[in-house]
Amino acid sequence: MGAAKKIREARSMTQIKRNAALVAVTAVALGMVTPLAVAVEQAPALDWKKCAGSTLDPRQQCATLEVPMDYAHPDGRKIGIAVSRIPSENPDARRGALFLIPGGPGGSSLTDPSNKGQKLPQEVRDAYDLIGFAPRGLAPSTSVDCGLEHGDLALSKLRPWPAADGSVDGNMATARRMADACAANGGELIQHLSTRNEARDLDRLRAALGERKISAWGVSYGTYVGSVYAQLFPARTDRFVLDSNDNPDPTKVSRAWLAGHEQGVEDTFPEFAKWASEPGNPYRLADTAAEVRPLFLRLAERLDREPIPWPGANPEELNGNVLRQTMLDTLYDPDHFPALAALMLAAQSGTLPPAPASPPDAALQNVTAVGAGTLCNDVAWPTSTAVYEKGVAESRAKYPLTAGMPRNAMVCAAWPYAPKEPPVRVTDRGPSNILLVQNERDVATPVSGALKLREALGRRAVMVTVNSTGHGSYLRNGNACGDETVSRFLATGQRPAADTYCR
Repeated sequence: MGAAKKIREARSMTQIKRNAALVAVTAVALGMVTPLAVAVEQAPALDWKKCAGSTLDPRQQCATLEVPMDYAHPDGRKIGIAVSRIPSENPDARRGALFLIPGGPGGSSLTDPSNKGQKLPQEVRDAYDLIGFAPRGLAPSTSVDCGLEHGDLALSKLRPWPAADGSVDGNMATARRMADACAANGGELIQHLSTRNEARDLDRLRAALGERKISAWGVSYGTYVGSVYAQLFPARTDRFVLDSNDNPDPTKVSRAWLAGHEQGVEDTFPEFAKWASEPGNPYRLADTAAEVRPLFLRLAERLDREPIPWPGANPEELNGNVLRQTMLDTLYDPDHFPALAALMLAAQSGTLPPAPASPPDAALQNVTAVGAGTLCNDVAWPTSTAVYEKGVAESRAKYPLTAGMPRNAMVCAAWPYAPKEPPVRVTDRGPSNILLVQNERDVATPVSGALKLREALGRRAVMVTVNSTGHGSYLRNGNACGDETVSRFLATGQRPAADTYCR
């Protein structure tokens, strides 16, 4: 281990001493990166220490990476990015570093080397150092906070569910209130949260690790981060796994992700309906699957008219939109189906269980600020109420389960800052070293959106569609065929020759 560490440190110093100007000129001339995606070779070496926290694998190490807050002014203010690693378990078999790119925006992979990273097969853990991080803005990295009202931290408020009659006026008012709070309390950093900058931070981390290339496993929003990295730095990619894939539409970006919930719910709700009508199920809702959908719609409409008090919840009532949000949350994982069924049964009886525990407001404030800043800085959203009124009306008519939410106004509709850079257009330029894995029924990143990313990447990618239900496929809600395909690629580089289906 000592010899391997010295080699890595020597490689890191070699990277650090490169002529950044020469790298920049060459990369821009080749069209491989944007001008602001350079000067990353100046990253200082990392000072690895034991991580805080008793639940982590004792092998996990932590450090702080210093990066520019604004890559347009790299000599200006610096911020810290918290990073972690568990070194390869077999230095003789080590290939490089596997970046675990979290979802969100607002998710962290800082503990992932100790947690989901340990679910990776032995040959993968031997081949890579497992690398986690907390993206810019997210504690314990230099953090942001919008100071939102407690009520605006409710999931049923953060997801822009319209009023019972379809009105979006309340959503626009919420968007303005939240945007004003972020402008007042978010500081300068909130203006520099973006997917481009997260990708640049990752490349700076690559340089600090002394790696010529990186491999990655990105999940959900992490698939967009991984795609953007592969677009900006194609020559620095090794084996990339993109799991549960976002539509990369450069004209909409996050608006396309939100809109995707329409089809995602339609793809997934029938699985819940089948489960909820099975004989012997203690949470059985109906005799047949066909009865579950109208039952849900009637109950949501009733709760729109007659909410049930729910002390300790946020808001402190079970209304139609809280039920719809619970439905959306539940469909992420079939293991969560009982939560929705139990709530529906309780609402029918009029006696609710204790409100589920919620994370502390401070944590929600931080996650929400990172999410808002990233989503709103990546692409400009329409500011006209009429745009959302039209979209919501069309969506409610075609997709009643989601009641117009996926085309409604989030905080970005009133965001006070214009994007500093255009969205990244993902293309097929670069090496063919990307494997997409995608569940066929995924409420958050439906297969219809994943196919858009597959189309954009062209010859660079191969896609494995998995006959399974839930968000997060590899080693989570997929199947053995999909898991084996991804593991083989990470360990050996072998991909299917063409797009394939894991039945």
